[in-house]
This record gives sequence, structure tokens and C-alpha cells, in this order.
Amino acid sequence: MYRWVAEPGPAPAELAGSWPDQARAEEWLTGAYPDLLEAGVTAVSLYEADRLVYGPMSLEP
Repeated sequence: MYRWVAEPGPAPAELAGSWPDQARAEEWLTGAYPDLLEAGVTAVSLYEADRLVYGPMSLEP
């Protein structure tokens, strides 16, 4: 399962939800990133279980 971890500041927080594959996780982020920015999330990292796939990736323009 894939999951996103938000990095709004000093303590990363896991975002709600998990996805069965990387493509679905990335699809979710494509639709959710404006709301995440509005909520104060500035970067995210993608994990498969406990393995970092990539990140932190900035959400800021």
C-alpha cells in the first residue's frame, strides 16, 4: 500500500488514505494538492509501506 506523508513543518503527518498502487496515489495527489496547500501543507513524500519512494516534494508554485 502507498501513502502520502505531509511535511507542514517540524513534524511530518500521515495524510488520510492509502492506495494499492503508485499511480492511484499520484492521481489522488493531483486532485488534492490545492486543498493541501490551503491547509498549510508545503511538501509531501510518498511511501510504499515503510520505504520512501520519493520526496519530500514541494507543493508550492
